[in-house]
Amino acid sequence: MQSPQTAFRQAALSLALVLLAARALPAKETAPAARPNILIILADDMGFSDVGCYGGEIQTPNVDRLAANGLRFTQFYNTARCWSSRACVLTGYYAQAVRRDALPDAELGEFGEGGAKGGGNGIRPRWAQLLPAYLKPLGYRSYHSGKWHVDGLNLAGGFDHSYSIEDHNRYFTPKKHTEDDVPLPPVEAGTNFYLTTFIADHAIKYLKEHAAKYSGQPFFEYLAFTAPHFPLHALPQDIAIYKDIYEKGWDAVRAERYARLKKMGLVTCDLSPRDPVAAPRWNLSEAKLREKIGPGEVGHAVPWASLTAEQKKFQAVHAAMIHRMDIEIGRVLDQIKAMGALDNTVIFFMSDNGATAEQIIRGDGHDPAAPVGSAKTFLGIGPGWSTAANTPFRLHKSWVHEGGISTPLIVQWPAGLKAHGELRDNPGHLIDLVPTILDLAGGKQPEKVGGMAVPPLQGKSLVPAFAKDGAVARDYLWWFHDGNRAVRVGDWKLVADHQSPWELYDLRADRAESKNLAAANPGKVKELEQEWLKHAKAFHALAQQDPPAAPAGKKKNGKVGRGKASETEAE
Repeated sequence: MQSPQTAFRQAALSLALVLLAARALPAKETAPAARPNILIILADDMGFSDVGCYGGEIQTPNVDRLAANGLRFTQFYNTARCWSSRACVLTGYYAQAVRRDALPDAELGEFGEGGAKGGGNGIRPRWAQLLPAYLKPLGYRSYHSGKWHVDGLNLAGGFDHSYSIEDHNRYFTPKKHTEDDVPLPPVEAGTNFYLTTFIADHAIKYLKEHAAKYSGQPFFEYLAFTAPHFPLHALPQDIAIYKDIYEKGWDAVRAERYARLKKMGLVTCDLSPRDPVAAPRWNLSEAKLREKIGPGEVGHAVPWASLTAEQKKFQAVHAAMIHRMDIEIGRVLDQIKAMGALDNTVIFFMSDNGATAEQIIRGDGHDPAAPVGSAKTFLGIGPGWSTAANTPFRLHKSWVHEGGISTPLIVQWPAGLKAHGELRDNPGHLIDLVPTILDLAGGKQPEKVGGMAVPPLQGKSLVPAFAKDGAVARDYLWWFHDGNRAVRVGDWKLVADHQSPWELYDLRADRAESKNLAAANPGKVKELEQEWLKHAKAFHALAQQDPPAAPAGKKKNGKVGRGKASETEAE
């Protein structure tokens, strides 16, 4: 077991290597002759500053090494929620355009019920293919391991093999998971099963088969971890590494992360104010938290000094989960290296949304007497530690302020990307992954699928930005989730949560979103509001194409709004 002092020394060494590599001069990009392999690594509910190379104190040497040998993007975005982000990753469209997240009905009319309704249960139009379908004609074999949260079966989406976890409540004893769309037995208690390791095991298994049978073909591996999504379940040896590190409190951790982010050049904004009020609307009340979990639970990001001694007992499990995920990433990278394929593998690492402030209980419930982080507990980090994980940005998962939608993006490609340790300030979005990968692979969209015209991908290839920062121009970036909405044009961002008026920020000077310029710039607010509405209407029109048949007994004019919180909604 490592002491906290050893852990810090190792983390400091890892960060030093990243910073040293960042001094390398950019080199001209040269693409290898063979089509590159593709590895997408997607974390779940990980904050912008959680990994070491983005300012965190958590030991992530494998992720840090990817950054030291590649690029770090400073302004890359997700959708603020898991299912909508996964739609973007795999389709190259905004989730609302392919019915994988809801649009407001007040301005735009109504979707139909069932699969035509946007959201976590929405069914994609047939023209909205998944990435493996684009890659298969180019000779790729495609593999998935981990969280799915996309409509349809995995193999029907074009994957040749898939291990899919459908139980998002248990890391030690999942009850619902499949391999190649065939149900696997529930995992019994008392085994050595841990989900993060099992996800990596299957990725390695598929890669070994690829090396043995299909070594002449390129591969696409989609490695979709569930860590560090709640419940906070981690291995005891990993928790022990972090048990004393966070006693200083979330205010101190935020300040330390912010200082490292500034030193690395990853941010130039101020540290956002900690919001002592915001919490997801579906959270347990503070009274229920203490009744069902214990007196140490805190429902809001209040000042650390105001907490009781019991409330200052940190649940170090979030850090332990990321620590273990990094170890498993290292095992997958070792397998690719053993295949002789690492040099020509393009690796992308990112998170599906910001860290979560959610505090709910489901699954098997919560046993207050069980060791923290064990199978019988059901804990979340809550708004205080979520605020620290999202340093320096404001708010959390499900909000579309910067804390909810900002993610690391690390890109490594030894054979084709000569820039090592460099930063890219070029804004980007998860919708850019599909066009980037098609650009790298020499592929393109088909004009028609099943006789239907295929709309142009909404993302942009990031390949020009690999060679030169700022080389990818874009007209806008757009968000809507759970009534929260935003649009970015240039450095201007218009944003509002579901119950507030528009706020306006100049992100070049204020990504902390602390200086609302809306009152001083009503014309800009109106202009950007019209921009947001224009794209919402366009996505609505796309989503109306090729609607699935309504389920028997369902009306065709069901409302789509924020609705009532559900188990799916809290993913």
